[in-house]
Amino acid sequence: MKKRFITVILCLTLVFVLVGCGSSGDEAAPDIDEVVIGITNNNVGIDSYQTTHYETFREEAEELGVETVRLDATGDPALQVNQIEDLIQQQVDVIVVWPVSGDAIVPAVRNANQQGIPVLIANSPIDESGFELVEGFAGPDNLTQGKYAAQMMKEALDGEGKVVELMGLPGYVTAHQRSDGFNEEVENYSGIEVIETQPADWDRSRAQEVMEDFLTKFPSGQIDGVYAADDNIAMGAINALEEAGRLDEVKITSATMFGDGYDAMKEGKIYGTIYQSPVEDARKTVQTAVRIATGEEVEFFNYFDTPKVTLDNIDEYERPIW
Repeated sequence: MKKRFITVILCLTLVFVLVGCGSSGDEAAPDIDEVVIGITNNNVGIDSYQTTHYETFREEAEELGVETVRLDATGDPALQVNQIEDLIQQQVDVIVVWPVSGDAIVPAVRNANQQGIPVLIANSPIDESGFELVEGFAGPDNLTQGKYAAQMMKEALDGEGKVVELMGLPGYVTAHQRSDGFNEEVENYSGIEVIETQPADWDRSRAQEVMEDFLTKFPSGQIDGVYAADDNIAMGAINALEEAGRLDEVKITSATMFGDGYDAMKEGKIYGTIYQSPVEDARKTVQTAVRIATGEEVEFFNYFDTPKVTLDNIDEYERPIW
């Protein structure tokens, strides 16, 4: 009788195991050749970095055998929200969002989450209120980039000087993180003071205008350093400084190298910047999205390396094509 009872228990256990396995199989993630990734980009045409990222994203997905639906929000937060809703309706396997606004997308991302569609944030983080709604982030560590720029500024100024900052677009998380990282690091240097910060909106012409205003407000000898959120902004500042005949008065550090910035560094116009490749950025994003779509667990933050570059090590890097 005892043996018969044990046999029955073993049989029931086997049934439960088989049922469990069958249930798991019904919810299996798709094979890689069945994956469809939808992406809504920030603003593909605004600069060569985003254009290169857009094309590399397509190429990497094709290389992996993954289908994509690629959309461009053209810098419009409302359009991006609509595009996320469109991708939800298409029932893609993963939605990738390069946010125009880290705040504005939160409700649409929440809807995707409720519909069971995982969301990966690319390049610029979502607002922290949306962290629990997404699978993770793939892109650069912007806080660290800001800190690196401050470290290079300290080197350039020998620890003493007054600095003006040209940040990116207000409301764009990357802009705020690069600014926060720089200013947090500068607090460690008692001899360096950030005397004013103004947005340059990622635009070279706007950066030149802001720098011209700085030069009017702060006469010769009152600005020792310029921190720019990327090399595109740095080039606008350089244009203003050259026209005013004051370029030799300041040291410039930046947070993302562009081809023009590479040339400017070679000419001694930029002291230091950060090497951030849109090719590596896009590949990291696609690879992370595929891992999510096929059921693999990923870290929340999926950064790629963005090292400091000065004239001392610039020859280790090829001139960016962006």
